[in-house]
Amino acid sequence: MKFLRLGDAGQEVPCVLDQNGVARDIRSVAADIGPDTIEGLQANLANTDLAALPEVAADGTRVGSPMAQPRNIYCIGLNYSDHAAEAGLPIPDEPILFTKSSGTFCAPNDPILHSPKMTKLDWEVELGIVIGKSALNITKAEAKDHILGYTLVNDVSERAWQQERSGQWSKGKSFPNFCPTGPMIVTGDEVGDAAALPMWLDVNGQRMQTGNTDTMIFDCETIVSYLSEFLRLEPGDLICTGTPPGVGAGMKPQVWLNPGDVVRLGIDGLGEQSQTVVAL
Repeated sequence: MKFLRLGDAGQEVPCVLDQNGVARDIRSVAADIGPDTIEGLQANLANTDLAALPEVAADGTRVGSPMAQPRNIYCIGLNYSDHAAEAGLPIPDEPILFTKSSGTFCAPNDPILHSPKMTKLDWEVELGIVIGKSALNITKAEAKDHILGYTLVNDVSERAWQQERSGQWSKGKSFPNFCPTGPMIVTGDEVGDAAALPMWLDVNGQRMQTGNTDTMIFDCETIVSYLSEFLRLEPGDLICTGTPPGVGAGMKPQVWLNPGDVVRLGIDGLGEQSQTVVAL
């Protein structure tokens, strides 16, 4: 299944795409797609005649985030072998965990906000995991049963805050609109092999990142199982799984985003995003 939400901010209609790609209003099944409704949503819709649900016009309609704001956003750093090589850093023995503020979460085409205090604003195309049911101390073999699906994320970062200011990485990861997500959540049965998805990112029409999830050091099931050792994953939690090479910080000379720049990114089967950097 493919879940998305369409409509103005704060008035998004939860939808599922039918077999013809038509958006169908699922409010008769669930009030929204979010932490309080995700568990069991796919099973409930499996017994629903999607063609009988109201159609939602997609043309010209704003694409919202594919779910309501998650309670938690977890991120895995340095999780692509080719990105580690780009950064000149050793491959980690265990997943590197950091968090983004839940307030970073926004729709896929919402603007990237540029504060006058920013000097090194960067991009990162990433595969996102959306948790479908609670997970605590689960095995890798059990992990797929706890994943609702996958989505596209731009893990926007302010590198000076992340790397040059003391403290945790979260400082450079948590500004508003630093986590554009969507346009949709695609369940695992439709994604196929999440460990072999081509991905890309352009800045002002120039290709910056070209990668594939097949170079991930820790795959999705490993990440979910690993995190569940330390915390309880909850329905709707978003896990950003790392980025391939081509970030601005890895270029020589380094390249940073500025107001007016346009970022486009995509992952095969998960859709595309486009953001404009806007000065505050």
